[in-house]
Amino acid sequence: MNVSVDRAKCDNHGQCTFSAPTVFRLNEQGILEYDEKVDDSLRADVDEAADVCPMQAIIVTD
Repeated sequence: MNVSVDRAKCDNHGQCTFSAPTVFRLNEQGILEYDEKVDDSLRADVDEAADVCPMQAIIVTD
C-alpha cells in the first residue's frame, strides 16, 4: 500500500504516530516523517492513523 501526506494540510500534530508508530514519526524538529511504501499487514493501523488525523492529511492507496 502507498501512504502520502498532504503537506499543505498537515500541521504535525503527530496523532498518527500513536496509531501507526512503525509508519509515522516526528523527527527532532517536530516534523512528520513517514514511510511511503507500507506492507498491507499494517493497513488497519494506517487506516486508523488516517481517521484520527485532525487535518485529514493522510492519503492511503493500494
